Amino acid sequence: MNVLGGLVSNVVAFLVMLVLAVATFFLTVFVVDIGAGLAGYEASGDFVVLSATILVASTILAGIMNNEA
Repeated sequence: MNVLGGLVSNVVAFLVMLVLAVATFFLTVFVVDIGAGLAGYEASGDFVVLSATILVASTILAGIMNNEA
């Protein structure tokens, strides 16, 4: 029974992290889109998503590097 509880706990943690990752990505896309608009740029959707992806990936890498130190 303890193994099943651990498995359920891991699945729930995975789902929560997935939801938070998607929410963070959507928020970053919103911020990049608004920032481009404030700067006077009319960025197309593909460049907004690319910029948001680069920002999120660099944040993840910075978090990984910070934990190793």
